[in-house]
Amino acid sequence: MPPSESHYTVLARRFRPQAFDDVVGQDHVSRALRNAIRGGRVAHAYMFTGARGVGKTSTARILAKALNCPNVDDGIPCNDCEICRGISGGNDVDVLEIDGASNRGIDDIRSLRANVGVRSMRTRFKVYIIDEVHMLTREAFNALLKTLEEPPPNVKFVFCTTEPGKVPDTILSRCQRFDFSSINETSIAGRLKEIAEAEGFTVSEEALELVARRARGSMRDSQSLFDQLLAFSDGTVSADDVHRMLGTAGDEVLLQLFSAIAEHRPGEVLSLLDQCLAGGVQPGELMDQAVGYVRDLMVVLAGGEAVTLCSVATRYRDQLGRQGLQLGMPGVMACFQILSDARSKMFRSTFSRTVLEMAFVQLSLLENLTALSDLLSGRLPEPPVTADGGEKKNSEPTLTAAVPDAVDVVAESDPAEPTKPQIQLTTENCSQVVQDCARHIGLSAVSALKNAVQIELVSESRIEVSLPRDAEFAKRVLEGGELRSRIESELSASTGRSLTLGVITSQAPSATVVTTEVSPPSANPEPPPSPQHDARAAAARPKSVRQIRPPQPTENLIGEFDPSADPFVRQVMDTFGATVVKITRAPAVPSGEAESQDA
Repeated sequence: MPPSESHYTVLARRFRPQAFDDVVGQDHVSRALRNAIRGGRVAHAYMFTGARGVGKTSTARILAKALNCPNVDDGIPCNDCEICRGISGGNDVDVLEIDGASNRGIDDIRSLRANVGVRSMRTRFKVYIIDEVHMLTREAFNALLKTLEEPPPNVKFVFCTTEPGKVPDTILSRCQRFDFSSINETSIAGRLKEIAEAEGFTVSEEALELVARRARGSMRDSQSLFDQLLAFSDGTVSADDVHRMLGTAGDEVLLQLFSAIAEHRPGEVLSLLDQCLAGGVQPGELMDQAVGYVRDLMVVLAGGEAVTLCSVATRYRDQLGRQGLQLGMPGVMACFQILSDARSKMFRSTFSRTVLEMAFVQLSLLENLTALSDLLSGRLPEPPVTADGGEKKNSEPTLTAAVPDAVDVVAESDPAEPTKPQIQLTTENCSQVVQDCARHIGLSAVSALKNAVQIELVSESRIEVSLPRDAEFAKRVLEGGELRSRIESELSASTGRSLTLGVITSQAPSATVVTTEVSPPSANPEPPPSPQHDARAAAARPKSVRQIRPPQPTENLIGEFDPSADPFVRQVMDTFGATVVKITRAPAVPSGEAESQDA
């Protein structure tokens, strides 16, 4: 269109909503305002809050038209009369749009208060629309309070703001507040498709989806970007046009990049990055896409099927799921941390490409954090089996259930294993039977029972373990539900009878405290002192000094049982190539009660 023929109006202004039904994504606000107009319950002040470009000011204009249009029908203005056209154009004398950023002082509010009492010239209501109202000063807000609370009957106020937290509560309490939500991508894409048809352009669905994702919930942002895209094209718009204009990478490129990252191929990662940057992709845009892609991996891995993806099209959800399983949730979280740190560094440096490449190579070198976290939490990897039935070393582990379940599965899966003979449990061999069962369970059970003062069979179905009063750690371990149930199961399987394990506290501590009286030696004995002298000497004599026997050297218990019998220890040895060198019992902690008594 030649400049001499007419002035071009951008799409965001030409396709501005003119009725409540035209406001996309704000049905709750439109419905409430239309019902208020129908029932004659229009408030004197409204507060419209929400992000930029979601329809706050447009809704305020539609409300002003619905209140003043002489041909209004069921809350819908005609948009053909002179009043509707004047309000839509922003030049009606009775509907005043005030910019709160440039008219923020107390003098501006004083002028507004002076004109509030003047009746409207040709409309039923005088409407004040104050945009970005949070920019008013505190004095201006205070000057507006009384007028806002009791305005003339023919005056309505509509306040629009993107930061309601900066508006005083005294103002908010005098308004009816409506929160405008972000517009979903489907609604934005549908509206852009209508605009494209009206403008005579052919736009692919993928291009519409890209623009809608880029807008991040703002209709005005999407229309401004779409206006630029239409000027960039020659009548047909594709997804490649969107990527070239924005300097972003395609969805397939992102998938290839993260496939190479998940499979630990840093060379391929660098090659793909070089191709992207040579093709016009901006480092900052690619970093933002990578952050969004990691977020989508987290959403898919967490099971958010109904959550919209923000980096790639929905049809790639299955591929994201496979990559997420390769990385694991701890790996995905680590990727996000690396990318977020690199992004903050990128905008402060002059070598953004180097920061980008370093971050992506670091992602490709991440180890399997899932296996490590499962190992620390108690879920052991199942060793792979070779063709001859043996365990395969130095291979990627496959996760199994918790340790007790893994032990049960191994015991039940081999029908050829002979049945163990049942032990006759008596009072004499009770302690030895319990210790033998503990060796089959693992280090934690053996170490805890090493502190036992006595293990006795008190009834046909109950065994009691006596612990010293300062063996608090061993008591907590044995009283834990999981370990005690495992000991009881092992005892029942070994003896053929149902047994329960009880833990009691013995009166004798495990550490011996010796108290002695320390008095200075005397070379020349003196005659017996007088009573007065004895009292003074007793007061000056040092108090009793508590001496604790030095701890005995730790005993190496490795010969008492086989460490490889414990599945957790065996897997740690196989995974890290470690060797058990020394095993000692847990140290006893002196109780505070004993110390207070000695003092």
